[in-house]
This record gives sequence, structure tokens and C-alpha cells, in this order.
Amino acid sequence: MKLQGLIFDIQRFSLHDGPGIRTTVFLKGCPMDCIWCHNPESKSFKPQISYNSSLCGNCMSCVKVCSTGAHKDVNGKHEFDFSTCQSHFECADECAFGALKIIGRYMEVESIIEEILKDKAYYENSGGGLTISGGEPMAQFDFTLELLKVSQSNGINTCIETCGVTSKRNFEKVIPFTDTFLFDYKATDSYSHQSFTGLDNKRILSNLDFLYKNGAKIIVRCPLVRGINDSEEHLRAISSLAEKYPELIGIEIMPYHNLGRNKSHSIGESPLLTNVDTTDEETKHKWIETLKLYSGNNSLIRLSQ
Repeated sequence: MKLQGLIFDIQRFSLHDGPGIRTTVFLKGCPMDCIWCHNPESKSFKPQISYNSSLCGNCMSCVKVCSTGAHKDVNGKHEFDFSTCQSHFECADECAFGALKIIGRYMEVESIIEEILKDKAYYENSGGGLTISGGEPMAQFDFTLELLKVSQSNGINTCIETCGVTSKRNFEKVIPFTDTFLFDYKATDSYSHQSFTGLDNKRILSNLDFLYKNGAKIIVRCPLVRGINDSEEHLRAISSLAEKYPELIGIEIMPYHNLGRNKSHSIGESPLLTNVDTTDEETKHKWIETLKLYSGNNSLIRLSQ
């Protein structure tokens, strides 16, 4: 059997996941559980159902095929009970309105490469290529490694977006096939990192240091949420990265947006940051000004677009 990966999206003409025009392949499954996650559908390591009630036509086709009673006809209106769904997916196949969708499909490397190569001319003209994102690409390590190898053999520039949770041995194996690492830096102290993501950051910081000392090209990406992880301590720590790792390609500040809120509802989960709005422009510029001040106006630090 050929090697397969669990994919939940492939986005062509991506402009924010590394240099140039890129195709971003999103792998499903993540070891973290970040309270600000904007792709909550990426967390599970299994395919799952998404339901958008605003698209439902109340045709009840899903009710007829559902063997667990998760779909119900309540006075002519469709209702979906996520708690009894066993993800048999017949309902999504029957839905004519696109209200029910399967998130996650297994794909072989060759099929993904075919999609990536469609835009090779754009990569060459813009300095772009493939970005493997997630979820967490290193959580499907064998598949990620093979996809990187085949991409580079086809002359495609490669990036990995990673939370840093894997073994040093795994990072060592992918370094030769990865042109750029987009490495997350979410919180400074281990306790806060555990509170925000479900894991401490000792291994993550060690892996960042390992990649840097082994010549990897790295853009550090720092998600910031107002009132959550934008403390003075954390902003100073972000600034200090520029001094500690002067050969970084960049340090990108990624302001929080609440797009994940509706996504959480669509997979039957409750969003955690219900009282936090998308970051306003004033706060973004204040963060950058503070970071520039702490870092001596270091040019590595920039706002992600």
C-alpha cells in the first residue's frame, strides 16, 4: 500500500505561508490544543463531519441514511446531534446543499504532487513553492518527509509550518529537504505555554535551538492575543530572539483573529475565546512599536500580513 496522509485542505495561490506564491497542504491532527486555534478542524487525527446550518435545505435526506439517529426531523426542521454521530459519513454523501461536509481525506503523495505542479510556473516567478501546514506536519512524519523529498526532486521550494513538537531526530531528517521552517513561538514560560496549548515548551525551545544551530532557515511566527499572551515578559522574550538568533529570516507577529469561532461550532465544539475579538489595527501597531523598542528597532521583527 502506498504511503498516505490525512489532509483536510489544499490551498493554491497562498501568499502568507512562506515566500512567494505557494500551495499550502494542510495535514490533519495536532498534538496541541491551543485556546486561540483558528483551524479547530485541524486538531483531530480522524476525518470528521462539519455542519453549516445556514446552508441546510431541510430535505431530510441525511435523516433517512443516518444509522445512529444523529440527524433528526423536528417539526420539519433538520437538527444534528454531534454527540451521537459516529462519523459514518453517509449523510455528507447525500447532502445536496453542501451543509454537511467531510473534513479529512487520505491522499497519496503522488496525487498531491500533481496538484502542486499545476502552479510550478508561479513558484518559479515568485520564489514560492509548497508549504506543509496543519494541524502539525511532523505528527504525520513519514508522509511529510516523503512529500518534501518528492517536491524537492521536482524542483519545488519547500516550507514546513510547525509547532515544534517532535523529536530532534525527526527534525534532523527533514532539514535537508526543507528550504524554510515556519516555527511557532507561542508563550515564553513553560507554565503559560501549558495553559494556552496543553503542552509545555521545553522540547519546543530545544528544537528551535537545534534547528538554528544545524543551519536551518527559520521564520519564527508568534501568535499574539490581546490580554492572553501579550504580556511585557513575552514581548521582551520575542524581541530577545532577534539577538539570540541573528541569522533568522524573520520574526513574524501573527495577531489573533476569531475566524475559528464559527469553525468550532460547525464541528460541534464550543470556542474557548468567546469574548476576544479580532485584533484591531491600533493594538497591532502598539505591539510592533513595543517590540521594536525592546529589540533596538531590529529589522527581523515584522507584522504578518
